[in-house]
Amino acid sequence: MASFSDQIAEHPEPVPFLEAFLYWLKLGFISFGGPAGQISMMHQELVEKRRWISEHRFLHALNYTMVLPGPEAQQLATYIGWLMHGAWGGIAAGVLFVLPSLFILIALTWIYLAFGNVPAVEGILYGIKPAVTAIVIFAAYRIGSRALKNNVLRAMAVLAFLAIFAFNVPFPYIVLMAGIIGYAGSHIAPEKFRAGGHHSESGKSFGPALIDDDTPVPEHAKFNWLRLILFAFAGFSIWCIVMVMLFMTYGWEGTLTQMGWFFTKAALVTFGGAYAVLPYVYQGGVENYLWLSGTQMIDGLALGETTPGPLIMVVAFVGFVGGWTKEIFGPEMLPLAGAAGAGIATLFTFLPSFLFILLGGPAIEATRHDVKFTAPLTGITAAVVGVVLNLAVFFAYHVLWPQGFEATFEWLSLIIGTAAFIALFRYKVGIVQLIAACAVVGLGLSLF
Repeated sequence: MASFSDQIAEHPEPVPFLEAFLYWLKLGFISFGGPAGQISMMHQELVEKRRWISEHRFLHALNYTMVLPGPEAQQLATYIGWLMHGAWGGIAAGVLFVLPSLFILIALTWIYLAFGNVPAVEGILYGIKPAVTAIVIFAAYRIGSRALKNNVLRAMAVLAFLAIFAFNVPFPYIVLMAGIIGYAGSHIAPEKFRAGGHHSESGKSFGPALIDDDTPVPEHAKFNWLRLILFAFAGFSIWCIVMVMLFMTYGWEGTLTQMGWFFTKAALVTFGGAYAVLPYVYQGGVENYLWLSGTQMIDGLALGETTPGPLIMVVAFVGFVGGWTKEIFGPEMLPLAGAAGAGIATLFTFLPSFLFILLGGPAIEATRHDVKFTAPLTGITAAVVGVVLNLAVFFAYHVLWPQGFEATFEWLSLIIGTAAFIALFRYKVGIVQLIAACAVVGLGLSLF
């Protein structure tokens, strides 16, 4: 009988497409815990246990997805699926990472809109909202403690906060300016912008891997001009066909057409993860298009935190509520209108993510060195801290003064939120467990 060390030393067998497909499907249903938890889950399963990919190749892919706009965990799954089984492997991994979450969120959002006024549901939401506020504040702290390594970056965070809080500067402009400052800073004071790498190389080895450090780049992952043009054409064609169909059916001002255009832009400015793009989604969905209210946005983030899949799936909630609120198919077909809005929001948010991997992956595999452009990323990450802090202030206002400053202050919400932050900061409680506990507290308050 072979010992454990002998088994580790053995080279893994090639993985059939069906086996990989079933793993990605399972991951779509169990990927709780936000991007950090999802990346950790994939590392444990794919690098340590199954040894489908080596530590070095995993981190190399992760560094690339960290530089891209969009959900890094979903893009990492897409990258590994593409590396293993080509374009269809990447598409399967990326779609299955998102699909379960989409259906779960559609069901939960329908329940929320149809039964949200039931006292028990109101009580649960009352307990969850302060928890979500604490989660966002904690996210700002975590990103800030990692990203703001010097006074230049701290000043950029403060300026970004003031820009969006005091002057209501649109989020894409903040990202653009932060990237320009970071790029200029890399030439003027490079030592101030050297904090851009999120993940350094690790010396750990878990035995031979199917895609190992020295495994040659597979044929489908090599750079090829024809393949690049075909993928770009296919992706752009999908975008154009759907947008033209929406435009021909509903006109440019139609709700679904505007959702397609808005979420395309959102997909291209999601540097720094979901928390960073939420203010942009808020500016558009709540203030510009009036698809949903500020309170509903908080409720949507709570639902997004408690479902598997990338947190940016909150866009499906925004799309569902927008389709329902605008009654795009008439008052008799509200659930179908909501589902259409959620589907459009999801399609246009994630389509660019697949193109980034299929178009850029071969170049990244060819270099196999640290990803460049870390200085602009460092500047953007610093600005993101200020933007997320603004989001926390916005949530805190709506939770503690739900009727405005002139109305009653919610002391119970403050107590629940403070306890939630302490649980996250001091006791490292998981997000799903925290929200469940606060939901129980809210339900108890509503009953008593």
